[in-house]
Amino acid sequence: MSEIIDALNMLEKEKNISKEEMIMSIENAIRSACEKDFGKDGVEVNMDRETGDIKVFANMVVVEEIQDPHTDILLENARHIDPDYQVGEEVRSEVTTKDFGRIAAQKARGIILQNIKEKEKAAVYEYFKTKEKEIITGIVQRYVGYNLSVSLDDRTDTILSAKEMIPGERYRIGDRIKLYVVEVKKNDKGGFRIVTSRTHPDLVRKLFEREVAEISDGTVEIKSISREAGSRSKLAVWSNDPDVDAVGACVGLNSNRINNVVDDLGGEKIDVIEWDENPAIFIQNSLRPSPVVSVDVYDDEKFARVVVPDEKLSLAIGKEGQNARLAARLTGYKIDIKSESQAAEEDQYYEEYYEDKEEEYITDESIDAAVEEVGDVSDTEETETSEDAE
Repeated sequence: MSEIIDALNMLEKEKNISKEEMIMSIENAIRSACEKDFGKDGVEVNMDRETGDIKVFANMVVVEEIQDPHTDILLENARHIDPDYQVGEEVRSEVTTKDFGRIAAQKARGIILQNIKEKEKAAVYEYFKTKEKEIITGIVQRYVGYNLSVSLDDRTDTILSAKEMIPGERYRIGDRIKLYVVEVKKNDKGGFRIVTSRTHPDLVRKLFEREVAEISDGTVEIKSISREAGSRSKLAVWSNDPDVDAVGACVGLNSNRINNVVDDLGGEKIDVIEWDENPAIFIQNSLRPSPVVSVDVYDDEKFARVVVPDEKLSLAIGKEGQNARLAARLTGYKIDIKSESQAAEEDQYYEEYYEDKEEEYITDESIDAAVEEVGDVSDTEETETSEDAE
């Protein structure tokens, strides 16, 4: 049985599978196998940790004539163990047979294989669990309906669902692609599922963390991200070192850093803008590349009114409203964008409206005053007439 111990030692060293745990599993398996012959109570299995020899002990009843070889022991054999044993007493006796070595070897082999499989599965799960919220690289294997099967290593695949693919991106068998690990979760059958994405905003964050050393060391922080995968992303960054330009660090020399991220995203456009604690300045920056004339912020309503040059209105809003939409998500404010002429017309309208209101209020007061004055005059005239009559 020493070959079993050699195998266990090798597995413990190479695959980090506990030798003691496997020995205990072997003992439990053999105990279960013996219970059908010797009963569930009193069966004891011991495996030598050095030689691998296995011995089984069970409670047996001392008899003069054996009726059941699994539970009975002759009086003379019992007295070899202890001379004081009498008929009817229980004896703790070894029940190992000549066939037991073969049975034990089969059980041990099965336990070893089962443990290897379970430990390897657990090791793979733990490895990918540490990759949660990180980027991993996979190789495209095949399409499964509209979804994509991606190999992560020799033993592990994941399914990239159609809704997590970048719109318009084409994948070929053998392509290497970067995936964001959203979640690694176990299922009811003892396996696990790796949920990945190419559209998640944090994919952009993690790609910049890889490319930009200043983000990795904490000098530059990514404050917020808004993304429409496959089309455009906006990234708000801030530097806690006044000597480090946050936007410049992300763009890199000759735009090499940002271009590497764009390549990983299949050509998706990325606007890197400077974050500011002043909401008006932050909103102004978020609408780049459009210039901004003014920003009025209403913090209670999380609303901002932005005025831009007439000729830049379409640039500020963007194609199908994309630039304004991404800016709103990036800043957390609802943004109303007006051109200078639109804003002037709107302001003129409100000025005239309130002037009219003021005139209405003045006219009402004048009427009230006039009524009172007329009343006073009437009383005076009436009094004078009476005096004249007298």
